[in-house]
Amino acid sequence: MSTADAVLGAIPALSGAKPHILLIRAPYYRAIVDGMTQSALSILAQAQATHHSIDVAGAYELPQALRLALRGTQYFDGYIALGCVVRGETDHYDFICHAAMTGLMQVSTQFGLAVGTALLTVDTIAQAEARSAETGPNKGAEAAIACLHQIAIARELGAA
Repeated sequence: MSTADAVLGAIPALSGAKPHILLIRAPYYRAIVDGMTQSALSILAQAQATHHSIDVAGAYELPQALRLALRGTQYFDGYIALGCVVRGETDHYDFICHAAMTGLMQVSTQFGLAVGTALLTVDTIAQAEARSAETGPNKGAEAAIACLHQIAIARELGAA
């Protein structure tokens, strides 16, 4: 059973137009991010959402790209941030993880955005592979569902 099948019941019913989603990907670990992307796209397809994808250099650039998207002319109902940071031998890991997650939260709360986040912060590639595989719990699918839930809430509250 695929991740999309396992979480199908969790996809919210959305009123109004089909949602348009921006996927912001940091594909430094391409196979990991591609795995999360495929599961996220499967969820979006089931929700009949349209999407656009952009790639950034790394996890640190995810919140910057989210903020840049708000300056653009395209409208998106929601955003999904995908990336992976693997712990190394320096404090670089802690700095990048904290900065990226804090930045995503700051932009999303400041501007009232529907954001689903799948920034894997792991010790090993094996841990990342387990969270991005086609079968089992895929964090890309979870981020897509979270984004869709936030869109549903915004629409219900008249904030969208």
